[in-house]
Amino acid sequence: MKAIGSLIRLSNFQVEELQKRLSVIVDARTQQELKMAVLEAEAEMELANARADAEAGWYMIGFRDGLKIRRKAIQDQIDSLVAEEEGARDALGEAYEGLKKYEQVAENAAQAARREMARRETAALDELGLRRVAAR
Repeated sequence: MKAIGSLIRLSNFQVEELQKRLSVIVDARTQQELKMAVLEAEAEMELANARADAEAGWYMIGFRDGLKIRRKAIQDQIDSLVAEEEGARDALGEAYEGLKKYEQVAENAAQAARREMARRETAALDELGLRRVAAR
């Protein structure tokens, strides 16, 4: 029974660690998505500036090239984090399954122990009853 308790504690620790890892990944993905939103806002602002000033329009070509590169880099980061998040979610799901299996084994062992104790009590009471009947 002690071994099962240790396995449950170990499994709980593993689940908690995977939850923390998933949280870090989700936070990182959110940060990258915010960077992308800021980049898009900068692009809109630069486009409005270029429309207002003909001289600024000359710099728009270079800005757009840089924008494409920055967008791609951020999107690559987001894609990587999404894949990592899926892997972390799968690992967390497997860890939960393992934890539930250990908890089920512990519950079954406890039920078996209670049944055995009840069986012994019944046998002891039956024996006591038989002794009383024999003593009469």
